Amino acid sequence: MAVKIIDDPLYQLLRNEQVDDFNKQRKSLDTLDFSNCDFRGLDLRGLDASGISFSGAYFRGADLRGIDFTQSNLRGASLASSQVSGCYFPMELAPEEIELSISRGTRMRYR
Repeated sequence: MAVKIIDDPLYQLLRNEQVDDFNKQRKSLDTLDFSNCDFRGLDLRGLDASGISFSGAYFRGADLRGIDFTQSNLRGASLASSQVSGCYFPMELAPEEIELSISRGTRMRYR
């Protein structure tokens, strides 16, 4: 599946790196689906990622430092060349999957 850019207003806030505004507006939502979306090169530090499906998403070169992804779906996402210092990842993701995704651009597989 090809990555996509969608018209969702919350997604557009992230595309414009307006993370604080995104976090305020999404507070009333338990879940969001950004499956197969394009997040290349974005600075998403401070993102409240809980309940968001990033399945198949593309994060090449994104700044994800400090994000807690433990309550997110990252199945099939690619973190190629992303900055992930201080991130928390779901227990179902082996460290090797994360490392391969960052260094080689592979899509992450859950155990």
